[in-house]
Amino acid sequence: MHPIVRSVAAFVFAFCVASPLAAQTNWPDKPVKLVVGFTAGSATDVTARMFAQKFTEAWGQAVVVENVTGNSGAIGVDRVAKAAPDGYTLMWSGNAAITILPSLQTLPFDPLKDLAPISTSLSMPSIFFVNNDLPVKSLADLIAHAKANPGKLSYGTPGVGTPQHIAGELFCRLAGIKMEHIPYRGANMADVMSGVVPVGIQNAGAAMPLVRDGRLRGIGITSLKRSANAPDLPTVAEQGFPGFEATSWFALMAPTGTPKPILDKVRAESLKVLADPEMKKKFANIGLDLVGSTPEETRAAIAADIPKWAKVIKEAGIQPSK
Repeated sequence: MHPIVRSVAAFVFAFCVASPLAAQTNWPDKPVKLVVGFTAGSATDVTARMFAQKFTEAWGQAVVVENVTGNSGAIGVDRVAKAAPDGYTLMWSGNAAITILPSLQTLPFDPLKDLAPISTSLSMPSIFFVNNDLPVKSLADLIAHAKANPGKLSYGTPGVGTPQHIAGELFCRLAGIKMEHIPYRGANMADVMSGVVPVGIQNAGAAMPLVRDGRLRGIGITSLKRSANAPDLPTVAEQGFPGFEATSWFALMAPTGTPKPILDKVRAESLKVLADPEMKKKFANIGLDLVGSTPEETRAAIAADIPKWAKVIKEAGIQPSK
């Protein structure tokens, strides 16, 4: 090859390789969407906005939370899975759509193939709570009330296939009672406070403040141990259901193919958020546990949780229509 041709070829090759890297280094140079699969006010939404604000401050570009609701978060996940892998569409995902729903229905995406894990940032238990006018102060009271009023009790959750739905159906099966499941598209506390639905199961992040304020009566928490943020709230396990556990986690995800430098930058900033003393206090106040996993750990958790939830769903006899 002629030296000039060789030089030109080398320049073109270097330009083609360097240009994407330069673009990645400058990311973001425009607003970023952080998709949430649930409504405003849900624990998924609240936690996403906490991170989005910090990302905005750090990057000098708006990180805008976009609520794409429906099918327990799966519609939002599908939107992200099919988005351009350029870093401008990210996902703040709960575990329901990517680890539970695959055992309940055929999804238009593969959580292990179509999404690039960035980090599992937070985890939390859920709370069983009731309307303050309901004569129920414990799970034993709830069971007795349900048996005395067959067919009259219902419970609300953030949606079909969520950890709260699974927890509710499993509890009913173990307790030998029936309650009608009322699926919402996110936070369901308002209807329980007003008495439209007497019982609710919701992430601690959304329910804890209302339980603390006395606007809802908490009767059980789904972690194996009591929460340090609500030490007076007994676990489901200690109320006659040993080993009962159903927790949620929240992970940052991106479309598969998103450049690694961008994924690394997002994870690095998320770890800074988790290390911030003021943010730690805010997370603790709403019952959140800090995680901060690697992409590999998040992927492994998804791969392990899918068969775990499938077993629970089968044993509890849970159907998609419930």
